[in-house]
Amino acid sequence: MKQELLETFNTYFEQPLIDEIDEVGKLVEVPAGEIIMDIGNYIRSIPLLISGAIKVLREDDEGDELLLYYLEQGETCSVTMACCMGHTKSEIRAIAETDAVIVMVPVQKMEEWMGKYKGWRNYVFESYHNRLNELLQTVDSIAFKNLDERLVEYLKKKVEVTNDNKIRNTHQEIAYDLHTSRVVISRLLKKLEKMKKVVLHRSYIQVLDL
Repeated sequence: MKQELLETFNTYFEQPLIDEIDEVGKLVEVPAGEIIMDIGNYIRSIPLLISGAIKVLREDDEGDELLLYYLEQGETCSVTMACCMGHTKSEIRAIAETDAVIVMVPVQKMEEWMGKYKGWRNYVFESYHNRLNELLQTVDSIAFKNLDERLVEYLKKKVEVTNDNKIRNTHQEIAYDLHTSRVVISRLLKKLEKMKKVVLHRSYIQVLDL
C-alpha cells in the first residue's frame, strides 16, 4: 500500500505521515456502483482516494437525490471529515462512479494528525476549500442556469472523471442526479443529438462535442 500512497500523496504528506497511514490504513477496492457511505450512518473511517472517481449525493425528504460533486484521485470528502469531528451521522451518500481504490483511515487519527503534521492540516483545509467551491458551483448552477446548461455540464464532468466519452447511465439515473424527471432528460438528450453533440445508443450515450 505504501507505494500507492507515495504515488498519490507524496506532494501533500510528509514521509512519516505516509508511514503512519500505511500502518493504520486499510486498502479497499470498490467496484463501480457500490455505496461507500450512506445517509444516516456513523462514519468510522476517512476515505483517501487512490484511484477512480466517487460521486457524492444529497437526498431530500422525499428520497430524491441531487449530485453535489465528484471526488477524484488524491482527494477526500470534507463532509465526511466534518461528520467525524462532530461525531454526527452522515448527511451524504457516496457511490463509486468507476472502480475505485481507497485507503480508509480510522477517524481518531484525524485530530491527532492535525496537530502533528503540517501536510495533513494543509490537505484538510484545501479539501474544505475545494469542496465548498464545488458546492457553490452546484448552487449557482441550480439557481442561475437552465436545465439544458446543467445537463451539458453534467455530461462534460462525467467524461472527465471517467475518462470515457461513453456514458453508461440510464436517462432515469441522470434525472436522479440532476433532480428532475426522466422525460425531461430524454427530451433534452434528443435535442443534443439533433445538434450532433451526442449520439444516443441503447445502452450508452456517446458524447461527441459539447
